[in-house]
Amino acid sequence: MAIRGRNNSEQGTTIITLIHNVCLYGHDDRVTVRLENGHITDIRPRHGSDLPVSDPAHRWIEGNGATLLPGLHDHHLHLMAYAAALDSVHCGPPAVQTEEQLAGCLRDANGQPDAGWLRGIAYHASVAGDIDRHWLDRYIPDRPVRVQHRGGRLWVLNSCALEALNLDQALNQDQAQGELPPGLERSGEQFTGRLYEGDAWLRARVPRKLPDLARASCQLARYGITGITDTTPANGLEEWRLFAAAQDRGELGQRVRMMGGPDIALCHDTEGLQRGELKVHLLESQLPELDRLCDDIAAAHARERAVAIHCVTRTELVFALAALDAAGTVSGDRIEHASVCPPEQLEEIRRLNLRVVTQPHFIEERGDHYLDEVEAEDQPWLYRAAAFLEAGVPLAGGSDTPFGDADPWRLMRAAVSRRTLQGRIIGASEALTPEQALALFLSPPQSPGLGLRHLQVGAPADLCLLKAPWAQVRTRLDANQVRITWRGGQCIFDAAAT
Repeated sequence: MAIRGRNNSEQGTTIITLIHNVCLYGHDDRVTVRLENGHITDIRPRHGSDLPVSDPAHRWIEGNGATLLPGLHDHHLHLMAYAAALDSVHCGPPAVQTEEQLAGCLRDANGQPDAGWLRGIAYHASVAGDIDRHWLDRYIPDRPVRVQHRGGRLWVLNSCALEALNLDQALNQDQAQGELPPGLERSGEQFTGRLYEGDAWLRARVPRKLPDLARASCQLARYGITGITDTTPANGLEEWRLFAAAQDRGELGQRVRMMGGPDIALCHDTEGLQRGELKVHLLESQLPELDRLCDDIAAAHARERAVAIHCVTRTELVFALAALDAAGTVSGDRIEHASVCPPEQLEEIRRLNLRVVTQPHFIEERGDHYLDEVEAEDQPWLYRAAAFLEAGVPLAGGSDTPFGDADPWRLMRAAVSRRTLQGRIIGASEALTPEQALALFLSPPQSPGLGLRHLQVGAPADLCLLKAPWAQVRTRLDANQVRITWRGGQCIFDAAAT
């Protein structure tokens, strides 16, 4: 369904919503909840309630004893990339498993009317090996194509794409060598089409079409998500303005906490858009000087800004913890992913009072490949969960979409089961209860993992109404159990309208 305007009261009409006969999450008593001017203004027992129901300005929702949750908050995603991914060709598992399937997807996409750049995402070498320009040329020789590896650090370009970017021409022009992206792979006297760490370079040269944030927002609302933390390192003033404008137009229904570079500190928080942490993206093969990272952390802290450090390998985590130990930590400093976290590093995280935002659904989505590719000594420490909670480390969940599935309910299921797509178990002792899994998305955006947001009078009306009581939903943890989502009292998803 289309996202409605942010606040009907701005148009001269105050809509009062009464949600009747529901159980607030964690409680058994049935109540009626009143929403007005973006907040919860009353909660009364179902029996004997004298809240008015006849006023035509009121919306009356019969809950039938189902559970009403605080709106879910995804603590780690990349919104612009997710929106672009919805308009891209999916090139990897589980949807695409073989070379023939990938070739068919690309041919189908090439048959669409738009003859501009074709964008593929989520490729993995298990599908067709280390593809290059020549592999892509066999299937799409007549238009520019770029396919992104699911890890996000590699793009593969076909020959038309290299030509459109003037890369082949520049290869033999000495004066142009400084213009070539440093991560462009070469084999002999020819580029392979494989470009590493080239997002910024491509963004400045590929014709840019702003993705449809409304479509992405509607999909997130379907999952019961009313808030997100965008953790894209390159976020700056341009992205801030884009998100603010999309919220003003009613195209972006979620509240946003935006991480990014230093210039975000210059932005001013609004009702729906909040400044987040300084995002540091570590890459094991290109780690910065330790002193430089310490200086960056100290500078952020001096501006009363916490840091969030991306760590997907053991080496990256050890390096990040050494820098945080040397620079000192402040409340709010956090580790993103902690994909491989042995006991020694977990203890360091606890000692430094850090928070962790993790993605246990990668155990399901990528676990079978992890068991083939990750060192055996690191496999027990993949995407830990229960151990963090047992150690008192604040833990929250984020989808990392588009690099992971955006569905938080899938993440919850994976956190409980710890099963790969082939049914193998990774880290059985790290399994969470359904309640612990849900809690990954219920903590405050500014304090991930520290307590739950509660539904109480005066709280923002960011809500998710399920179709059944929690006692039933907890046994299947399925997004299809989301009935209605409100952000600031405004309905941004209604299953009955889809």
